Amino acid sequence: MIEFTDEDSGNSGAFTPSELGQSSLINIPNTNRPPTLIPDPQGATEMTPPFYNGDTSRVTFAPHSYNGYSEKDSYPGQKGPRSPRGSGQGTKEKSPLLGPRPDIDQSGLWNSFPDDPQFEGIVLACELAIEANVFPERIYQGSSGSYFVKNIEGKIIAVFKPKDEEPYGKLNPKWTKWMHKLCCPCCFGRSCLVPNQGYLSEAGASLVDEKLGLGVVPKTKVVRLASETFNYSAIDRAKARTKRNIYNRVPIVGKHFNRIGLPPKTGSFQLFVNGFKDADYWLRRFDNEALPESTAKKFQLLFERVVVLDYIIRNTDRGNDNWLIKYEPASTKPLSPNQNDEDEEWSVVDNPEIAVAAIDNGLAFPYKHPDEWRAYPYHWAWLPQAKVPFSKEIQDLLLHNLEDSNFVQDLCDDILELFSHDKGFDRPTFEKQIAVMRGQIHNLIEALKKQMSPVDLVKMPVLTLHRRRHTIGRTRADSDNFMRSEPRRTPFFSWC
Repeated sequence: MIEFTDEDSGNSGAFTPSELGQSSLINIPNTNRPPTLIPDPQGATEMTPPFYNGDTSRVTFAPHSYNGYSEKDSYPGQKGPRSPRGSGQGTKEKSPLLGPRPDIDQSGLWNSFPDDPQFEGIVLACELAIEANVFPERIYQGSSGSYFVKNIEGKIIAVFKPKDEEPYGKLNPKWTKWMHKLCCPCCFGRSCLVPNQGYLSEAGASLVDEKLGLGVVPKTKVVRLASETFNYSAIDRAKARTKRNIYNRVPIVGKHFNRIGLPPKTGSFQLFVNGFKDADYWLRRFDNEALPESTAKKFQLLFERVVVLDYIIRNTDRGNDNWLIKYEPASTKPLSPNQNDEDEEWSVVDNPEIAVAAIDNGLAFPYKHPDEWRAYPYHWAWLPQAKVPFSKEIQDLLLHNLEDSNFVQDLCDDILELFSHDKGFDRPTFEKQIAVMRGQIHNLIEALKKQMSPVDLVKMPVLTLHRRRHTIGRTRADSDNFMRSEPRRTPFFSWC
């Protein structure tokens, strides 16, 4: 006799080894909640539950939509009620909230994005590829566990960065950060950032980029994926194998499990960009090969957009190796039969095409300005493009929105909705993150109005804008006034 207990559902029961090869009925304690159905691998499963007091609504499960996910897992991609205010140490990964967690609507499918069906289709293509044994491939560069995600044809279409495999995550497969923590604990981590929140920072940067219309960050959202190539603990892999064996041999027992297979991982899902190289590669080329005037002007405008993004989110990790440039040299077009070689000799050459992509935004949104050992400067500030004053185009694009308090508040609310789904979300710490961002926006508005350059912008004194709170009766409420404050100390090293 073998006894078992499902940790996810709380069900328990017993069976003999001889029953593993049979489909005989196993006594399972009755529960009041409906069991979770496991979709048939060969097709959709359809059932009319008899315990819904006469409700004959039918539930259909598509095989590719579940991918082994549990009903109890929260879904960061769905929009739910805002998180209540809490307190605690915001820099800790699992800081508890004093208020109850919001009841997130879990009725939809996993990785569902109704407002962006194209992105949802790309995520679905990745899920189908994983089910077809086309697994994500680990990226061996970098200090965290990140993966090239492919479609069923094996083409890379996205980059997935799980939360628990971030540089200081508990399942980071790279040993360099473990050595860093062991050998140099005094310099471990970045004290101005909330630990293990890089996946939210990646998605938040994409949100800011889209809200401001910058168009330099590949679309990034929070999704949940499970794959054998991800880094799981030995316990998770053993539990997955055991549940799968029971489900295959005794389906009447296995159907009571809430999840079959490895648990899904929450992380950032960024669309892959083709034809780009590290900015450092092309910047060195541009030093020796001058760009055409029209192309140089376009590159300057794109560069300013990267500057605006990094400054608003206070990116602490923007080197010339983690933003990308795509450059296609001038090409010739064949003459049409009606064109004259002498008259049209200058029209047969296309201007070079150039584009930029700001990736690796996982070390942004600090809750305070760097004020200890390192300053984490913007490395683009040393480029010659940073000495050129901001253009009229970037002023027209940004000023009317950044000066609108309602627009800025909507941006903060959208970031709150994104960040509040994290298990370690802490409202007071989030308010500090927003205070830093508001201070950055304040400085950026001044720089744009005065037509300053990016170099002048980064030299401005940093500040934070905290929302004032006033008392109405026995309650405290936020006001529309802000309190300005500046850091009391500066980093020891200003150049790194």
